[in-house]
Amino acid sequence: MKLIEKRVVLHFPGFEPLDGLAHRARYERSARQSSAVWGYSIKTGTPDDGSDPLSFEVTTGQAAPGKADEGAGADSAGWQTQSRIHMVEHDALVRRLRSGNTLSQILAGFRSCAQIILEGGMRGYFRHAWRFGLFFLFPFLLTALALALTVQIAILPNEFGFSAWHMLWSAPLALCFFIFAFLPFSERFHTLHLFADWEMAVALGRMDRADFNDWLENRASAVRKALTEEADEYVISSHSMGSSVAAHVIGILLEREPEIFRGKRVVFATLGSAILQCALLSSATLLRARVGLIARCPEISWLDVQCLTDSINFYKVPVVAVCGHGGAPPAKILLIRVKQMLTGEHYRKIRKDQLRVHRQYVLGPDLQAPFDFTLMTSGPMPASVFTSPDEKRMPG
Repeated sequence: MKLIEKRVVLHFPGFEPLDGLAHRARYERSARQSSAVWGYSIKTGTPDDGSDPLSFEVTTGQAAPGKADEGAGADSAGWQTQSRIHMVEHDALVRRLRSGNTLSQILAGFRSCAQIILEGGMRGYFRHAWRFGLFFLFPFLLTALALALTVQIAILPNEFGFSAWHMLWSAPLALCFFIFAFLPFSERFHTLHLFADWEMAVALGRMDRADFNDWLENRASAVRKALTEEADEYVISSHSMGSSVAAHVIGILLEREPEIFRGKRVVFATLGSAILQCALLSSATLLRARVGLIARCPEISWLDVQCLTDSINFYKVPVVAVCGHGGAPPAKILLIRVKQMLTGEHYRKIRKDQLRVHRQYVLGPDLQAPFDFTLMTSGPMPASVFTSPDEKRMPG
């Protein structure tokens, strides 16, 4: 198998309040862990001046004995791979959705909840992945319960037959409960952030917000430019909500230029994908059509990485078929286990934090495992080796 010497990576991160620099820093930390586990050298470059999206170069190579670490350099007699990483993050959209006051964010969240239910999204979640359905309901049920308790505290004097004047103290008490007790408690579960996540899911499904649509068009132009770089392999990776963003962006390019990937080796890797979070909405006809374009593109190999212990993905669900393209080539499903990537102690610490488990797709490993994000995006082997658990992850 020919090793990769030059690679272009377009990575679409998930819905997190991190800009390009923060995502690069995370990548660097994860890469350092990976290199230590697998025993290769790695050097993560600084961001390119004025790059949009933020891009940087990663150089991996065969490490000299005892030097498998950041900046150790590559053995000139061994292999060496250069990968240019483009971080196509959507922090601008995250900040826009989180910019309102608490009340406006709560109202927007419940409006999104109602829209998803009315458009059949919740029904689809429970039909295909019941745990994802619970993930959808949790922040709204938690907040609804808190609001009910707040109202109950406010009307407490009336329950005991006291004069309505007593609400002069019960109403402020209720407000204090919600602001100073519930809201800090709810932040443990990132409740308002999840409200914004569902608001974005509706926007990417309906495609009825001009600001989102303009942003997607802008990212498509930036990605088109990145694809002009010469490389042995092009990896389009995406995590969580980033998979819906990636499907839109790549779909836009295929609509404009059906032959855009001709002559290129392309791997579309969706990690803990949430495409169906948006695509199951009845209004998401454009997103579903773009999923079909990607699936039918002969140059693209689609790898859908899923995990049983991650409740925030559609485990064993064939995304292409569910989007209405049963006759198109399906995505190759790679089933991974987080506990194989981490030490027992580390896994026990994170296993009850579902958002942390969901992030493990793009984080560094403690152990050699069938999946490694850094190796897929910067390693010497073609990313397609991850489609088979029997393939080697490193040169023999």
